[in-house]
Amino acid sequence: MEKLSKFAEEEEMISVCMTTYNGERFLDQQLTSILQQLKPEDEVLISDDGSSDGTRTLLQQFEAQDARIHLFDGPQKGVIANVAFVLSKARGNILFLADQDDYWLPNRVKSMLAAFDSHPDVQIVLADLAIVDDQGTIIHPSYFDLRQVKVGKWQTLIKNGFIGAGMAITSQLRDKALPFPPNIPMHDMWLGMLADKNVYLLKEPLTYYRRHANNVSEIATTASFTQKFRWRWHLFWAYVGQKSRKK
Repeated sequence: MEKLSKFAEEEEMISVCMTTYNGERFLDQQLTSILQQLKPEDEVLISDDGSSDGTRTLLQQFEAQDARIHLFDGPQKGVIANVAFVLSKARGNILFLADQDDYWLPNRVKSMLAAFDSHPDVQIVLADLAIVDDQGTIIHPSYFDLRQVKVGKWQTLIKNGFIGAGMAITSQLRDKALPFPPNIPMHDMWLGMLADKNVYLLKEPLTYYRRHANNVSEIATTASFTQKFRWRWHLFWAYVGQKSRKK
């Protein structure tokens, strides 16, 4: 008989945390790929940040059909604020971050929970992603290889390899990370810095990470050197301040 992870054995809740904004086109496929992998007691929390297309109608239909889905009105203060909001609503022990336009491969949840099981000290499991276009054709087979992903707070400060679409985090890390500091470039970079070396890189692509004309997130920023420096300056002092508060 196949051994289940402790999360399956103990029936602990996991929370999938998704933010949406005008993402109707791929949302049905993404939600279906997620729901097929969850237990009845799990939850999918979706914070819609004022969509003007059919996103909200589609989400309401899913919510009416599946008790695991909970739809919220986002704060409408940008992506980072919306992620913070939906993370704050999660009740699970493990929180999976999800983009609105990707596709989770069938063994994603199981494999990432097994990684937490095998490495009990980690706060983040970051799984590789295959990058695909809007038709689902693979553009690059490995985000890890493309970005040369490494972990550690200083490595992350210099060159961020963390990507929310591939992450699952512990509720303890969420509690430590919130509220997000002002002026950080992205939530995943902040989470990666706080986790430091307590990260497991799962070198198996478990997500089709879709790149298309209307993406909210980016693989690599086009910001100026000055802006990148400012972001990292804010991140550094936010990290120092967070560590000081925890002493």
